[in-house]
Amino acid sequence: MRCLVWVVALFAFALQVQASMPTDNVLAHGARDGDAPAWAIAVASPAGWTRDCCMYAKAIGVDAVLYQGEWTGKPQRVMVLNVSPRKLPTLTDEVQADRKHFLQTDPSAKVTGFTVQHRGMPCEATVYQGSDHVDDVVVFCDPGKESGVRLSWSMTFDDADPLRRPLLDDFMRVVVASRYLRDMASTATSTAPGH
Repeated sequence: MRCLVWVVALFAFALQVQASMPTDNVLAHGARDGDAPAWAIAVASPAGWTRDCCMYAKAIGVDAVLYQGEWTGKPQRVMVLNVSPRKLPTLTDEVQADRKHFLQTDPSAKVTGFTVQHRGMPCEATVYQGSDHVDDVVVFCDPGKESGVRLSWSMTFDDADPLRRPLLDDFMRVVVASRYLRDMASTATSTAPGH
């Protein structure tokens, strides 16, 4: 039942927030890499969230994080952005590989997937309900073959977190408002926070 509530809430919310946030703020960027052009990911942060691309994000090996309050280093309640080279042929293959890896580490986990209604690119979400009572939401998005990359947003929650719903709402606002920008690394360097 808990899984159904997750999926219904996330799906309904994704449909509601398509146009509710401006998306002109560069959060992270990357240089040209082989055939993949330079890129930037732009998204407005929800009120009360701190953006970081260059200190904590680099320390944990991701492209950007959004968090509330002080940085604790714990994964719970942190939005994580990863942009990686396209390795698998399709978005579905990427999602399936992520699910396979997760289930290898936690075979008892419950896994539920659904499509996220993003205006600019196809996105697929997975809710992982771990046997450790920690849940993860992971959304993979595909900005197109010519981009040479795929991006993912993720967030971890304790399964009994009383703030889960507003945190999920903010997470989905960020996911559906994210924009991939091609050839933007030089512009992004001057506009991204922390530079």
